Amino acid sequence: QVQLVESGGGLVQAGGSLRLSCTAAGTRSDVNSMAWYRQGSGNQRDLVASITRAGNTYYADSVKGRFTISRDNAKNTVTLQMNSLKPEETAVYICSVTTWLIYWGQGTQVTVSS
Repeated sequence: QVQLVESGGGLVQAGGSLRLSCTAAGTRSDVNSMAWYRQGSGNQRDLVASITRAGNTYYADSVKGRFTISRDNAKNTVTLQMNSLKPEETAVYICSVTTWLIYWGQGTQVTVSS
């Protein structure tokens, strides 16, 4: 049973930074894609950033230049460094990893105050 353990959410002022981490435990298969989504008050889950096992990255246009996604394949860990945060980015940030199935974390709250 794969479990995703997320950490790093919290409260930050606009313009501040947070670092989110997610570790996939219990997988017996290679972890392919790892990603962060966010779900705001509208309940829509949007892809923020993703990274393949080879290190190829994708960023939503709204976070390009401010967020950086990285991973440690040996530890099955993905990290999202978020800089210059905006109040509208307040959301639950949810980790996702793909082996031959897709797994989701419980989410970690990020609140950006104005």
